[in-house]
Amino acid sequence: MSNYSNLITKEGWDALNAEMEALWSERKQVAEAVGEAAAMGDRSENAEYIYGRKKLRELDGRIGYIHRRFKVLKVAAFENIDQSKVFFSAYVKFKDQTGRPMEFQLVGTDEADIKKKKLSVESPIGKALMDKKIGDTVEVDAPVGKKIFTILAITYK
Repeated sequence: MSNYSNLITKEGWDALNAEMEALWSERKQVAEAVGEAAAMGDRSENAEYIYGRKKLRELDGRIGYIHRRFKVLKVAAFENIDQSKVFFSAYVKFKDQTGRPMEFQLVGTDEADIKKKKLSVESPIGKALMDKKIGDTVEVDAPVGKKIFTILAITYK
């Protein structure tokens, strides 16, 4: 299997861009508040100043991380792919051995979010599903034991 860690969907790219804009806006506000707190005198006992500096470090850390990711991320653009198989960005509906249906979109690590039904292609389940077709069964070693999944549907949007 190829390395998909630097792939992202167009929607994921747009979401990271929006997050970056929001972070810069928040950083500007926090920096102004820190400046005002610093002007009040003794910084060692100034809670607003101390908290503001901590918040700036957190914001700068996330901004730096996203900036570094933007340098290596590539928006996935698949043309003429075999839509009968599971590839990056596919919406895959499958069931486990108990018959419980699940549906996830396979995405890169930067946009994976189980609550939003976005599963990383680098996860054990994501790796197992790749290049499979409807009706295929895959086995995944999970912390709670072996899981068996059967693919029910594959769609691309």
